Amino acid sequence: MPPAEHPADPPSALPLPGGRNYVADFVERRPADLIALVTESATGARRELTFGTLVQRAGTFAGALAERGVRRGDTVLLLLGSSAEFVVAVLACLRIGAAALPCSEQLRPKDLALRLRAARPTLAVCHQRNAEALAQAAPDCPVLHVEDGRELPAGPVPPSADLGPTDPAFVLFTSGTSGPPKLVTHGQRYVWGQQLQAAHWLGARRGELIWSTAAPGWSKSARNSFIAPWFGGARALLQDRRFDPDERLATIRREGVGVLCMAPTEYRLIAAQSRVGELPSLRRLVTAGEPLGVGAVRAWRERTGLEIADGYGQTETGHIAGARPGESAPPGSMGRPLPGIDVRIVDGELTVDPMTVPTFFLGYDGRDVETAASDRGWWRTGDQVRQDEDGWLYFEARTDDVILSAGYRIGPAEVESALSSHPAVREVAVVGEPDEARGQIVCARVVLREGYQAGDDLVAQLQAHARAETAPYKYPRRITFVDALPKTSTGKTDRAALRSG
Repeated sequence: MPPAEHPADPPSALPLPGGRNYVADFVERRPADLIALVTESATGARRELTFGTLVQRAGTFAGALAERGVRRGDTVLLLLGSSAEFVVAVLACLRIGAAALPCSEQLRPKDLALRLRAARPTLAVCHQRNAEALAQAAPDCPVLHVEDGRELPAGPVPPSADLGPTDPAFVLFTSGTSGPPKLVTHGQRYVWGQQLQAAHWLGARRGELIWSTAAPGWSKSARNSFIAPWFGGARALLQDRRFDPDERLATIRREGVGVLCMAPTEYRLIAAQSRVGELPSLRRLVTAGEPLGVGAVRAWRERTGLEIADGYGQTETGHIAGARPGESAPPGSMGRPLPGIDVRIVDGELTVDPMTVPTFFLGYDGRDVETAASDRGWWRTGDQVRQDEDGWLYFEARTDDVILSAGYRIGPAEVESALSSHPAVREVAVVGEPDEARGQIVCARVVLREGYQAGDDLVAQLQAHARAETAPYKYPRRITFVDALPKTSTGKTDRAALRSG
């Protein structure tokens, strides 16, 4: 953690060495000729970048940000994909004390507009392929466009900022379960705190190549695309392509990936659709984001001899539990709390002591975090979890009905809002239903307005409408037309009855 003289430093059960600035005190102290990053573009172009190159480019791009009015404490929206430019932009923000807001390229204008309103960025940095979507979101800040094959703009290298643990580092968004996604602010302690999971879950070793396949916009990407691998002395791989099972395996073999971090759905789909075959470079497999399923664990173990180490974390908390290197977790377990992190099960819900979590967030929507809703200030995760006598944790359900599909956390309220804007829809409720490949799929129960006829054509129209209104991974893969929605005694939609019906 950063130096103890800062009064806001939270206590930690582990000594996590830190500094006043991640770029100056860690990245710039790595050997300049050491390869830090390997990237593969959508067109197949491959690059290797050393720490020296990244430091130089991050410094000059920090100067370009400063010339465009970005100051310490400001937010910079990044819509860049899994690229070297994304890493350089994050490092530039961390150098000058600006908060990086990584966004998924799958977000639609409506989603981007919400983020623009909530985060109020000083500047947006956008790849040209995303320019139209961002323009439709009508940003009220300047936009810096990035083109393929061109380096980011350069300016005079500014001094690195002298930062404390609660100076902002990242702005991330939750999935949104009972309303619009919430803005989550993480401080500099979030960056330094990744040392905990880097050592006790990801398990990267010096000189290895680590591939976390999560694209920018996922909290797992912010943690593991390069920050945690570098803490382990490893190189990071970023590939700017859509998921394809056979190509994923080919990349692992071609690049010699040592540690692979994928979404549970990706592990399941590869096991179901591809011949995994020999992957001699792989030493460790990790996953997080949703229940993995015993079948996928068994399939990968049979084909590679490796266990998939499950893990657990939230946008708000960072990574807090997982199967550690050298451990063999019981089937279905998402691991045990990481060293020093204190958890308890209260009425079936997982709760966490924030003072033992070095990556705990600062607050929602620019406000200080409030934990008063939980006894003694403990953080209520909203997840139904059980713990066995040996401390292993098992995810059972979300208390707030979030849908976990293909690694995405999808709030029913967002999908319902999108569908409700269609003229045929009078009332709608969205729930998750089990699916072998995706874990869950989004399913909608729709009550139609008079004059509209249920049928396959209308299903297709509603699905297309949802894709246009929100990110495409959120659209309902199954739509059922009903005469009425079940209600509770208080008049609210009874989701439990929907799921069981």
